[in-house]
Amino acid sequence: MAAAQEAAPAGLRQPLVDFRPYRSSELRHPTKDLRHADPEEIELFAPVFGHRDVDPIEADLTLNPGGEPIGERIRIRGRVLDGDGRPVAGQLVEIWQANAAGRYVHKRDQHPAPLDPSFLGVGRAITGPDGGYEFVTIKPGPYPWKNHQNAWRPAHVHFSLFGTEFTQRMVTQMYFPGDPLFALDPIYQAITDQRARDRLVSVYDHDVSEHEWLLGYRWDIVLTGTHSTPMEPEEGEHA
Repeated sequence: MAAAQEAAPAGLRQPLVDFRPYRSSELRHPTKDLRHADPEEIELFAPVFGHRDVDPIEADLTLNPGGEPIGERIRIRGRVLDGDGRPVAGQLVEIWQANAAGRYVHKRDQHPAPLDPSFLGVGRAITGPDGGYEFVTIKPGPYPWKNHQNAWRPAHVHFSLFGTEFTQRMVTQMYFPGDPLFALDPIYQAITDQRARDRLVSVYDHDVSEHEWLLGYRWDIVLTGTHSTPMEPEEGEHA
C-alpha cells in the first residue's frame, strides 16, 4: 500500500517514466539523450497494413474455434479524437488483456490462475470515418504482480494505436469504473493529475449494453492537447 501511495509531484497529466513505487520503471526508463533516427529508413523494415489486412471479425475476442470463453461478456466502444475533438479515421487500434481469471496467454505469466482455451485476449480494428472503434470481449480479472508485497493490478485492457506510419505508436491502458485497486496501483498512481487519471477510466453506457447478452462501456481516446489520454512508454511494463 505504501509503495503505491509514495509522494510524487502533483498535477502530472502523463505517467512518470521513473517512479520508484513502480519498481521496474527504475530499470526501464531512458537514461541517455535521445538520438535522431531517419523515419524513412525505419519504415523500410517495418510491417505495413491496410483496411483489407484487418478483418472485422478480429474485433470480437469471444469468437474462437474452441467455443465461448468464460467470463462476463462486454462491449467497449469509443472514438479516437485529435486535440480539437475531430475524429481520427483509419487508425489501427489493437488491444490485449488478461482473461476473466486474470491470466495472460503468455509464457511469462505463470501465476496459478486457469487459462481459458477459448480466449486468446488479443484483437484489432480500424477506426471508421467518425473515429469510432468497437470491441466485444470478456471483462479481464485483476491479477498479482511482483512489484511489492500483495500487489494486484486493477482490471484493465491495453490499447495500442498506430498513426499513418509504424513510427507513430501510442500505448495506454483502459480501466473500469469503481475499481478498489486504483489507490494501491503504482502504474495508475504514476499519473498525479486526477483529471488525467479519470481519462483512463471507461464509463458504463447502458445504450452500448445489449439485452441478455453483454454490458457496454464507452471510452474515447484523445491523442493530443491538454485533455489527451495518458500514454505509457512503448518499452513499459506490459503488466
